[in-house]
Amino acid sequence: MLPLLLFSLYVVPAFAATADQWRNRTIYQVLTDRFATSDNSSPRCNTTAAQYCGGTWRGIINRIDYIKDLGFDAIWISPVNANIEGNTAYGEAYHGYWSQDLNSLNPHFGNASDLRELSDELHRRDMLLMVDVVVNHMASAINPPNFAAFQPFSSSSFFHPQCYVTDYNNQSNVEQCWLGDSNLSLVDLNTENQVVVDTLNNWIKALAVNYTIDGIRIDTVKHIRKDFWTGFAQAAGVFTLGEVWSENTTYVADYTQVVDGVLDYPTWFSLVPAFSNTTGNITDLAVKVWDSQARYRTGEFLVGSFLDNHDNPRFMSFVKDHALIRNAMAWPFVQDGIPILYQGQEQSFTGGRDPLNREAMWLSGYVEQKALVTDVKLYNAARRAAMAHNADFLKTAAKLYAVSQHTVAVSKPPLLALLSNLGNTSTPNWNVPGAGYKPGETLVDVLTCNKVVADDKGGVLVTGKAGNPQILLPVTALDPKGRMCSNMATPGPNGSASNTGRGGNGVTRQASSATAATSGEDLRTQVLWALSIALPFTLLFLASQTSLFLG
Repeated sequence: MLPLLLFSLYVVPAFAATADQWRNRTIYQVLTDRFATSDNSSPRCNTTAAQYCGGTWRGIINRIDYIKDLGFDAIWISPVNANIEGNTAYGEAYHGYWSQDLNSLNPHFGNASDLRELSDELHRRDMLLMVDVVVNHMASAINPPNFAAFQPFSSSSFFHPQCYVTDYNNQSNVEQCWLGDSNLSLVDLNTENQVVVDTLNNWIKALAVNYTIDGIRIDTVKHIRKDFWTGFAQAAGVFTLGEVWSENTTYVADYTQVVDGVLDYPTWFSLVPAFSNTTGNITDLAVKVWDSQARYRTGEFLVGSFLDNHDNPRFMSFVKDHALIRNAMAWPFVQDGIPILYQGQEQSFTGGRDPLNREAMWLSGYVEQKALVTDVKLYNAARRAAMAHNADFLKTAAKLYAVSQHTVAVSKPPLLALLSNLGNTSTPNWNVPGAGYKPGETLVDVLTCNKVVADDKGGVLVTGKAGNPQILLPVTALDPKGRMCSNMATPGPNGSASNTGRGGNGVTRQASSATAATSGEDLRTQVLWALSIALPFTLLFLASQTSLFLG
């Protein structure tokens, strides 16, 4: 037993990326059942019926290069463990959030070999895997629940007594009562019970190790006491991104003390109305950003920044103005957080509330010749180019200038994003005297390849066209071989882009690379991963030698 015990204590995921390594990534959110089928077929998928449509882990493997070509270097997939089977008052558990057996994988998505291969194929492309997990509850479509069906928690003693969450201003009610209703109960695990705590910690550790998971997105974080999460996160040994559904920055900020990052719902609640119509107020969004930067443990650097996800109506379900859509979609890529794009945004999906916002991606044909697909590629490329040009890009808090009801300039040197909510018939103006560029420096809007020249104090005065966003970078940040205005790039001494601009580290990077990072960070990552692979086997060998002496 001793070798096995030592192995379980010290083994760590070989690709367990740190929070700092996640901050330079952009994430593509995959709803596993709705992304791709194993045989590349395109079956009909009635979202209203809320039933399994046939997406699998092998299907994701088949389409990884579609995601990578968009510029993403991480994916977030649906929960992987077995859920309740059969139809319920709310459809089937195709989404993965109605857990029943933590010890088994969801057979609708594939088997253990498929999931491991997905992880391997991502890592082969230097991409990271984030898995959604649910530990707050188990699901039951019968009332009272059949506790014997829950694994490994097969007794009612492992759960809080039945009561439903009715008062979100009462934290005890939120944490110790059940979500759902009598038609489908989400039976609340008693995470004050040490057996439950230990079991969950051991489970998440094994899951991360067995499938070489790099990060976890944690569902319903606010429904479990805060001090539970510290031990759970440590047991996982990977990056943790928590879902805390609230627009209250102060409330959400408390959870940044116990997990690495949170989905940035407080900002999202201001982002959507700011760009939903031409009467929106961007000033409200700016105030929320400033508040979050001040209150979150690590500012906004490790938040998951998003416009759409599987829980909320798609932005394009109620906004049709293309300029407003482009401005809103640009936001997660130009500010401090980790950008997250929900599958189908780039294909202009328009589904409303759940389940309509869970369309099958295969019905789009994964077409890349679309305006928003091109935009997403450029958003990712611009962020990579900014990272390459300025070694401190990811550690420099965004500053907001030209803030008004209708405009904002987001400055993260060397990138300056000019956004507005005036719509596609407008000509917005941005005056940013403190932009911080060199006097007379040539900048390029990577979405149009139009030039802007900084004034003699390094500021910019820009007039927009048709209400579209502009993302400015110095011409020295462009790569002649990249996908952004490459014909305008300034060749360096070796024929590649000059990368010695303000804040740069002099190291040439290709703007379109999905894995651009500083050379030092690359080396640290490789060393850490090598050590993480070697350490458990070394310890296992030593333990085996010890066992010879202990019999």
